[in-house]
Amino acid sequence: MKLRKIVIPALMTAAVAAAGPLYKNSKAPIDARVEDLLSRMTLEEKVMQMRNNPTGKVHEIADRFKDDSYGTTHEMDHNAYDAAVIYKTLAEHVKKNNRLGIPIINCCEGIQGILQNGCTLFPHAIAQSTTWNPGLIEEMASACGREARAIGIRQVLSPVLDIARELRWGRIEETFGEDPFMIAEMAKAFVNGYQGEGVLAMPKHFVAHGTPSGGLNCASVAGGPAEMRNIYLYPFRRVIAECKPGAIMSCYSAYDGVPLTGSRYYMTDVLRGELGHTGYVYSDWGSVERLNTFHHAAATPEEAAVMAAEAGIDVNVDWTYGTLVDAVRQGKISEDVIDTNVRRVLRKKFELGLFEGDKINPDDVKKVVRSKEHVALAKRVADESIVLAENKNNILPLDLDKYKKIAIVGPNGHYALMGDYAWTTSDGEEGIDLYEGLTEVVGDKAQVSYTEGCDWWSQDDSHIPEAVKAVEDADVAIVAVGTRSTFLGRGGNKNTAGEAYDLSSLVLPGRQLDLIKAVKATGKPMIVVFITGKPLVMTYVQENADAALVQFCGGEQQGAAMADVLLGNVNPSGKLTVSFPRSTGNTPCFYNHYLTDRDFWDQPGTPADPKMRYIFDIPQPVWNFGHGLSYTTFEYSGLEIDNKEPKATDTVTVKVTVTNTGEREGKEVVQLYVHDRISSVSTPIQQLKGFKKINLAPGESRVVEIDVPMKELALWNEDMELVVEPGEFEIQVGAASDDIRLRDVVTVK
Repeated sequence: MKLRKIVIPALMTAAVAAAGPLYKNSKAPIDARVEDLLSRMTLEEKVMQMRNNPTGKVHEIADRFKDDSYGTTHEMDHNAYDAAVIYKTLAEHVKKNNRLGIPIINCCEGIQGILQNGCTLFPHAIAQSTTWNPGLIEEMASACGREARAIGIRQVLSPVLDIARELRWGRIEETFGEDPFMIAEMAKAFVNGYQGEGVLAMPKHFVAHGTPSGGLNCASVAGGPAEMRNIYLYPFRRVIAECKPGAIMSCYSAYDGVPLTGSRYYMTDVLRGELGHTGYVYSDWGSVERLNTFHHAAATPEEAAVMAAEAGIDVNVDWTYGTLVDAVRQGKISEDVIDTNVRRVLRKKFELGLFEGDKINPDDVKKVVRSKEHVALAKRVADESIVLAENKNNILPLDLDKYKKIAIVGPNGHYALMGDYAWTTSDGEEGIDLYEGLTEVVGDKAQVSYTEGCDWWSQDDSHIPEAVKAVEDADVAIVAVGTRSTFLGRGGNKNTAGEAYDLSSLVLPGRQLDLIKAVKATGKPMIVVFITGKPLVMTYVQENADAALVQFCGGEQQGAAMADVLLGNVNPSGKLTVSFPRSTGNTPCFYNHYLTDRDFWDQPGTPADPKMRYIFDIPQPVWNFGHGLSYTTFEYSGLEIDNKEPKATDTVTVKVTVTNTGEREGKEVVQLYVHDRISSVSTPIQQLKGFKKINLAPGESRVVEIDVPMKELALWNEDMELVVEPGEFEIQVGAASDDIRLRDVVTVK
């Protein structure tokens, strides 16, 4: 009996050993697999999991990776097919040569499509938000996820959850706008789309990165704990709670003097403890090293690495984490900290199924990437993103029986503006630009000409007369102006927007405003098409153009989409998610300001008749958040609220009837805002808390229902407690933040 008791466990141990290590057992619990693998790893192998190593070319893989495995890798120098070959080769190399066979997570930018040449180029994030259609954006992100999987990419470094309140900042185009609620809704759709295809999303930049001092990229952000939670943390809080993104990216900046990448309070206590993030945290490029070189919060790069690892940065993209092995051995950081970081990375690798083999077939790229369906989807997103800002005397859509000769002038008339995270050449040859799109759609019904007139930034006005001559010879002028941005500034320093291209003035750069004024002086009908990555001062345009359209970095189908809108084949339905300033000094001009910050002015002032406060101006935007016209009209009626005395834990349903009172089919965005009438701390004049986009035929009516959880009315009080205070809240329903059609009140008990 005694012998049998010994033999049976021995046989079981042998059987387990024969089956292989626990971490290789796909049926074992993931936590157990993580711990088993971690126990087998050397310190050097652990630290490798906290590092990123670019793939390089196929023939460089063996030398770059040797027998090592890394946490992540990326490749952004090749087309989609070649990238798939590289990732397949790398996976095979690591499986064959790495002692433990630990796979690597393949990463790529994916904010408007996968950043590999040949992938579908969708509109940029700011344009995605102006659709006000989260369902469409989830569909777009799903398509991007399928393209990523075909290439072998399992992690995208998107979306951006920064708040677009500082318009001088160059990266406005990467955001979903100025409103935290809108950002959360769009980001949820984006994350769900990608992760539904098995590709991890990585919301960024944590946190408050998008409001830098002076609008200068990476500069510090001023604010307190209430603003941090009311504004900057809000979209992260909701996306983490409702979508569970696989990773979060840290940021370059400091908040209230605290460098965020090195802050355990923000990266662990807030991000993990308060917000509940369970994935890993990835540094922005160089943000760890900058704790030493930029913030001077660490005396050496080695100290910066220790600071970041202890803060909770699990994967570092720069070189500094290579010093952590020595730091552990010298007692500067505990190996327990390293283990905690590595666990989070390994867990995602197991969850993705990478240990079971991620089958990469480069031939799938030809079937999936930039398929007809994906290109058509890019057109749909572009269609719904275009904002009709002005349409005096209903000049649009263009009547080709009346306007037989169309002159397009301006630098963005024959340039496809993709944005700063799109894989394109610097000359904008990819995609369809306005001139190409309009020429194609018009056909032989009208004559379309193009004259540049001026570029985006130069002070040379010598070619404006050529543009004026073209307009004088035409029946109508389309002036295409705006910004220029390319991936990481490629094509020379001609960019006026995008990462690292910030503006001190929000007046149209170069001679573009002079071009508009010269065209206006001809007396010909003038339509301004503002093709841009960010709002600029459009005061003259608002006052003088016969029509104005806004198109934010519209992707590869932008010209076709704009042509269809100009001619009425598509009824514009986009609404602004960033307010447009009246002047540079009018910024910030976001709509959800405190009551004290903008409404306390008497009347407009002018140089001829100065007033008080802004003595020559008013502090209101030219075009407000939510603004956007249509070729039809909509009437709102019958506002109903199902519970006008709710408890703080209730959800109320708001109903409104919307009727298409025009002669065209069209889409309307029904917007719901809330105003807290009396509160213990200052609250915004109004806050978006719901919206719904609907399509109506002429004469059609529909009852629209929007649910509003009362927890959305909560505020952070003086004691930094999140509470829904009892009292009256005004419910506002309308077509824009400054076009409220119906109002009622709920009283929270």
